[in-house]
Amino acid sequence: VQLQASGGGLVQPGGSLSVTCTASGLTVDRYAMAWFRQAPGKEREGVSCISRRDGSDFYPDSVKGRFYASRDVAVNTVTLQMNSLKPEDTAVYYCAALRGLCSFSSEDYRYWGQGTLVTVSS
Repeated sequence: VQLQASGGGLVQPGGSLSVTCTASGLTVDRYAMAWFRQAPGKEREGVSCISRRDGSDFYPDSVKGRFYASRDVAVNTVTLQMNSLKPEDTAVYYCAALRGLCSFSSEDYRYWGQGTLVTVSS
């Protein structure tokens, strides 16, 4: 199994950016697919999860209404669209896969991508 994250970069506060996870060795509609982030000196935080059963999406309060996750089964990808970005959104963003119910606990996830850096700064 490989999860390849791409699309990070530098964006100004208030801007938008999307990151994409391309999966191989698993199909994204058979796993709960999540995005986590980790800022320097902070714990890894879950920011989205798409349910494997019906594609429902879940978000913590810190990003709700600003971040949107979607999956494309045809090309086996999961994308996180991030809007109204804030400096505190700066982090390395990781995609992860869980053969179970959605969770925001990183310990529950078996498969991880390598991460992509998102920097929000003027």
